[in-house]
Amino acid sequence: MVTQSITVSDKIRNRAAWISALASIAIFSLKVAAYRMTGSAAVLSDALESIVNVVASLVALYVIRISAQPADREHPYGHGKAEYFSATFEGGLVLSASILIIYESVKSLIFPAPPQKLEIGMAIVSVAALLNLLLGLYLKHVGSTHQSDALKASGVHVLSDVITTAGVIVGLGLVLLTDIQWIDPVIAILIGLHLAWSGYNIVRESMGGLMDEISESSLQDLCEALEKNRQPGIINIHQLRIMRNGRFHHVDAHLVVPEYWDISKAHGETLEFEKSVVKDYVFDGELAFHLDPCKKSYCPECDMPDCPIRLQPYQSRSPFTVKSLTAEVPESN
Repeated sequence: MVTQSITVSDKIRNRAAWISALASIAIFSLKVAAYRMTGSAAVLSDALESIVNVVASLVALYVIRISAQPADREHPYGHGKAEYFSATFEGGLVLSASILIIYESVKSLIFPAPPQKLEIGMAIVSVAALLNLLLGLYLKHVGSTHQSDALKASGVHVLSDVITTAGVIVGLGLVLLTDIQWIDPVIAILIGLHLAWSGYNIVRESMGGLMDEISESSLQDLCEALEKNRQPGIINIHQLRIMRNGRFHHVDAHLVVPEYWDISKAHGETLEFEKSVVKDYVFDGELAFHLDPCKKSYCPECDMPDCPIRLQPYQSRSPFTVKSLTAEVPESN
């Protein structure tokens, strides 16, 4: 089993979470200032979303510290699933903010209050949009590079906030050019609907992680690591499953080995194979193989040299694929 400890990646994730929290507070302050100057419903909707960013960034900061803790007796697979809770919480906040934004925008349509100082407001929210763009790209990069679902979710949300702010700027510009006041709350309603869709997607993806939904990209990455480190005696792998625990993955599968290997030989070869695969896998993790004897049924695809029990000549070795690895029954049988 791979032992988890505080790594360079943990420190980078933690630093990114701190940057996200501080930047979110600064950006929220800018948007509040813009709303107080303009009284715009669209700017208010943008500021309400930024409240979500602030709360979510603080939650992510706590969760990332928790998820970095090593496995213990109470949590034998580590604390990585805490990141999925963070992403689910953030998605829920986004959905709640979208409802509040639509409610306030409808009120503005019924009881209109013309926005003021639109030029200044547009300038302030433009600065906020630029800061959010840089922050979102940074969080997505760190989340993808260092396998943090919480940071990736925050990055996606922050980038969606950039789209929201761009809509606000367009809306304010149209009001400024046309003097049609209802454009402002209508833009805010559209922003609310966009946030609702974004929040749903965040919740959907994080719930998939909590329930160990199949991740095709993770399976493909693991398939490549298994094929790269394949050696004579590693005949076939099937019934492979991945339990995702944040950046730490527990993998179990059935591994077919030569039936004439004794326990010591099979254990040693399998252990070396596991170590080399984990080293090349993009996530931290462990492999647990259930060993199956070949039963002389794999001779045509077994490249084991000088096999004393071979019944048929070796022809070719079938490469590992996601389909073959996850099959309940070996494809050759």
